[in-house]
Amino acid sequence: MIPVDAVPFWLLGMAIFALRIVDVSIGTVRTIFMVQGHQRWAVLLGFFEVLVWLLAVSQVVIRINESPWLAPFFAGGFAAGVWVGMAIERWLALGRYVIRLISRSRSREIVESLRGHGHVLATFVGEAADGPVNLVFVSARGPRVRTRCRSRASRAEAPRRPRRAGRDRAAGRPPRRPPRRGDARTPATGP
Repeated sequence: MIPVDAVPFWLLGMAIFALRIVDVSIGTVRTIFMVQGHQRWAVLLGFFEVLVWLLAVSQVVIRINESPWLAPFFAGGFAAGVWVGMAIERWLALGRYVIRLISRSRSREIVESLRGHGHVLATFVGEAADGPVNLVFVSARGPRVRTRCRSRASRAEAPRRPRRAGRDRAAGRPPRRPPRRGDARTPATGP
C-alpha cells in the first residue's frame, strides 16, 4: 500500500475530486428518495454518502496547509457532483410525473398518440391571453413520455407526490376537518 504522503498532490486532488463527485451524486439521489418517501433507500444512501465524504474531507483537512490547491479540487468535485447527480436522476426517472401540455391545434394528435402508448391523461379546454387552448394532463413515468411530449406542445411538469392516507404531507399531521356549526372555532350564527 502506498503511503498518502508519497502521493503527488495533483493525484490526491483528482482522487478528492472523484470522491466528491460520488458523494454529492449519492446525496442528490438520496434527497430525491427522501422526498418521494423511500425511507430505506434514503437511509442506506445517506450512510454511503457520509462515508465517502469523510474520506475526501479528511485528506483535505490533513494536507491543506502543505497543498492549498486541494481546496479547488474539493469544490470542483462538489460542482461536478451536482451535475452528475441531476443526470442520474434524469436517467433513473424516479417516480411519476404530471405533465401539463398546452396546445393550440395539435391536442387531438397528442391525445391519440399518448393513449395509444397506454398513458393516463385528461383533457380540458382553456383560455390563454391570445385565444383558446387545449390542456392535456398526463400522468407518466420516466423520460420517454417527457421526450415524446416535448416536441408537440409547450409543457410544464412536476413530480407527483405520493399521498399518505390520513396525513397532511405538508404539515406532517392529520388533515384538518372543516369547522362545524357551533364549533368553538366558528362563530355561532342564528338566534
